[in-house]
Amino acid sequence: MTTMKPTAEPAAPQETTSATDPEQQWLDTVYRKGEKQLTPRAIIAGMLIGGVMCLSNLYVFFKTGWSLGVTLTACILAFAVFELFRAARLTKSEFTILENNAMGSVASAAGYMTGGGNMAAFGALLMVTTTRPSAVWLMLWFGVIAAMGVFAAIPIKRQLINKEALAFPTGTATAETLRSMHEATHHGDAGAEGAGGGKEKARLLGIAGLMGALLAFLRDAKAAWIPFNLPGSIALPFQIAGRAAKDWTITLNCELVLVGAGALMSFRTAWSLLLSGMAGYAILAPRLAAEHAIKEVSYKAIVGWTLWPGAAILVASGLTSFFLDYKSIVRSFRGLSGIFTGGAKSEKEEPIAEVECPTWWFPAGFAVLAPIVILLMGFLFQIPLWAGIIAVPLSVVMGFVAARVTGETDVTPTKALGPVTQAVYGVLSPGNLAGNIMSANVTGGVGLHAADLLVDLKSGWLLGASPRQQLKGQLFGVVAGALVVVPAFWLIMPDPSVLGSEEWPAPSCLVWAGVSKAFAGGLGGLPPGADRAMGIGLLLGVVLALAERFAPKKLLPFVPSPAGLGIALVIPASNAIAMFIGATIAHVLRKVKPALGERLTVPVSSGWIAGESLMGILIKLLAVAGVLQK
Repeated sequence: MTTMKPTAEPAAPQETTSATDPEQQWLDTVYRKGEKQLTPRAIIAGMLIGGVMCLSNLYVFFKTGWSLGVTLTACILAFAVFELFRAARLTKSEFTILENNAMGSVASAAGYMTGGGNMAAFGALLMVTTTRPSAVWLMLWFGVIAAMGVFAAIPIKRQLINKEALAFPTGTATAETLRSMHEATHHGDAGAEGAGGGKEKARLLGIAGLMGALLAFLRDAKAAWIPFNLPGSIALPFQIAGRAAKDWTITLNCELVLVGAGALMSFRTAWSLLLSGMAGYAILAPRLAAEHAIKEVSYKAIVGWTLWPGAAILVASGLTSFFLDYKSIVRSFRGLSGIFTGGAKSEKEEPIAEVECPTWWFPAGFAVLAPIVILLMGFLFQIPLWAGIIAVPLSVVMGFVAARVTGETDVTPTKALGPVTQAVYGVLSPGNLAGNIMSANVTGGVGLHAADLLVDLKSGWLLGASPRQQLKGQLFGVVAGALVVVPAFWLIMPDPSVLGSEEWPAPSCLVWAGVSKAFAGGLGGLPPGADRAMGIGLLLGVVLALAERFAPKKLLPFVPSPAGLGIALVIPASNAIAMFIGATIAHVLRKVKPALGERLTVPVSSGWIAGESLMGILIKLLAVAGVLQK
């Protein structure tokens, strides 16, 4: 799974050489002591907005394989809602910048409940096994894993953020956005432009959301009282190998959610998607059909073959990038050792100790949560006790590594964390598909939520917020996300057999399921020629990851993105085309009108995605209620 975030150039990690203690300087000049932060309205708003974003992310995830950034959109929405409440005199006090920042921590924890391998693992589980845990057990499972990630962030926060000042570009961008929106509240007329910008973004997001919702309703809502429906796709007037282009999934999709997702990704990723999608479905698939390597010309048959080179590219590039960051890994282990060796000054003697999360929260949190996870691993997925015990320290190590890599690159290496754990458990517990998949879910979930909290703590550090308040907010968000994500999944996917279909490609689920099968049962069951294609994919993934790291900066835009190439082989070509269109529009707009592109891209794209995805879920609810046809 890939997470799309605002891009920025990460600053190189630097050890502070100044005689000034950065933590004392922060306490003296930045920390806003006594200002309200995690208020009841911030918690409620964060849980509600985060729950809605979780629904939207779930829909997008099974369509595209990507999870979308949550915090920025949530902060814009909260700002707009409370400004509206204040104008209507429904609330007297202003929704402050620190309240919005705390709300963002709640919302991000809830919205990212789809990430970290949660839905990729659960979807893969349903595809390859008959294991069907109850909704209550799954809520507990996802919630406890996410909470472990929150506590895993505690011991390394001060080192990564306070002392080394790692970039965490998304956290920095969030702080800058919050400042621009709330400046008028704190500085009067001097910040009017910033507040106006915030209101404009909120207005654009709302208009785009209505557009996405209207399109989804006119396309998907079916009933006797609805006179017409828009088409789901537009056929292209040409043939490939004697068959219509649509037979090879090459059509124009009428889905703004895909166009919006493309606009939020880099243009390099988007053209790589198009290149790989066309090569896979217009060139490779007809050849496979001619050689009878696939039994029929359909998306499911084609992707049953192309999955293997696609997964190989994703796994190889993820692992290569992961190990190229060996310095981050080494620093992570040093940070881990520092937990046990301690510092020269006791925590109680440090002034900042009254603000930071106490270090004892980390072992106390794991003492409570780890036994629950180990018991659930055995009870739900038949993972041996000894193997479950191994998962806990492994998840902590991976969480530390994920946090540092995120801080330095803004990319959480979930494509590497999952396969590493699947490989370990493929050896320790061979043949246990459920255990192989869900043990990797533990590693990925802890890693993602540790990194997510640190991204939020970076914005809080820049704004002068209390880390303790943000951590508590993150736990509220975990509860909200766990309560929403499981019933929402069953609402969207009442029949799990649709996973991997053209309607619901679920590319990340296909990859996790494929990796699990390969580690658990060997490669003997692969379709003809897929083993050779996997070898090529592994080599290509390694080469492209090396090129990403070492190619001259001016040549990097011309290096194919391994994420784009790999994902394109496990989604329909129509999805790749739609995302490329969105990315091209955003790219051209930024080039021709940079200021306009900067103002429009995020709110309009996020609005399209949220509007269409939430209307899609509402249509399913209305169909269940009998208002619309199923």
